[in-house]
Amino acid sequence: MKSLKVQSFILISIGFILGMSEFIIVGIINDLADSFDVGISNVGFLVTMFAIVYAIVTPILTILVGEHRLKRVMLLLLSVFTISNVMTALANSFFILSLSRVLNAVVAGITVSIAITFAAVIAPRDKRAWLISWVFSGYSVASVFGVPIGTWISDQVGWRWAFWLIVLISVMITVMFMLSLPGDLRQGKAKSLGEQFSLFKDPRILLGICLPILNLGGVYVVYTYLRPIVTSGLHFPTSFVTPFLFVFGLASLFSNQYSGRLANRNGLKSMVTVFVIQALTMLAISLLFGLPWAALAALIIMGLTMYLLNSPMQIFYLAVAEKDYPQSMVLASSLISIFNNVGIAVGSATGGVLFNHLGLKSLGYSGAVYTVVALAILIVLNRVRKSFD
Repeated sequence: MKSLKVQSFILISIGFILGMSEFIIVGIINDLADSFDVGISNVGFLVTMFAIVYAIVTPILTILVGEHRLKRVMLLLLSVFTISNVMTALANSFFILSLSRVLNAVVAGITVSIAITFAAVIAPRDKRAWLISWVFSGYSVASVFGVPIGTWISDQVGWRWAFWLIVLISVMITVMFMLSLPGDLRQGKAKSLGEQFSLFKDPRILLGICLPILNLGGVYVVYTYLRPIVTSGLHFPTSFVTPFLFVFGLASLFSNQYSGRLANRNGLKSMVTVFVIQALTMLAISLLFGLPWAALAALIIMGLTMYLLNSPMQIFYLAVAEKDYPQSMVLASSLISIFNNVGIAVGSATGGVLFNHLGLKSLGYSGAVYTVVALAILIVLNRVRKSFD
């Protein structure tokens, strides 16, 4: 049991540091714009670019993993991840900054996919959903502590020191992983690349991958520009941003944790109610701009709903793969993170266009549209699933 606790802590820590490195941009978006003399929407595009690279490269690297020992692959990935953050901390131009974020995105997706694969293997079946939800919750813990701390560091001594902190934590996690996780884990043997990708012939999977795209697509229309919304749109002081990010992070942590409970109960069936609430919340964010505290409450409710899909969706992908496509387990483990990032790319790009042309008030309306489409596809998926039972 002690060994499982240690291993679980390490896997959750991987989620934490990946989340801190990815989400820190939201907290320091203004500082980066000032440092490199570019517009806020240009820095926002880093979020879009990160997500696009993540989504494209992750399935390719997943295939290339093949039958290699996953522990060796993970140690290589964590090393590259650390180097990418060193590059960010030392960046002397916006081009180098962008290049470092691309390198970070290249390894981030496959890293969390392998972490989820380890979680699915080391945990007893009755705790699998719990541990997977906690690996995802590492991202939320990053939102609660990592991003606010990084934002505070950026405000106090400069944004580069926030990335040096990420480098230090990354080195510590790499050493702990090397010493504690099993070294003989491999994924199932596939006869060909086509056999691995056969997962995508399943109509349940094709419908299922639309949900994380639309879910986080809607959320990230708003979330990417959270700092300008709070300061420029709702007219709170800059000093208010760090405590608000902390509270928002707590909301997203709850979201990931309750996601695990949903997966153990009604799973995807429960998401119908969640998407209805999320769509109404998105509308409220735009409608309540004249009431700053009410708009903040709507933003917090958005944080409470944003990750509820994760564990039910991940368990669904793994269940389909384990039964019908065992050669694609790592690929199945990566689907939620891949298509979450497609959603992040779509949402942040949409938010950038709206921010430049229609202003901050338009963001919530667009987010609501994405969520309503997600609701419609979810209803169809739940019907299709019944035909396979």
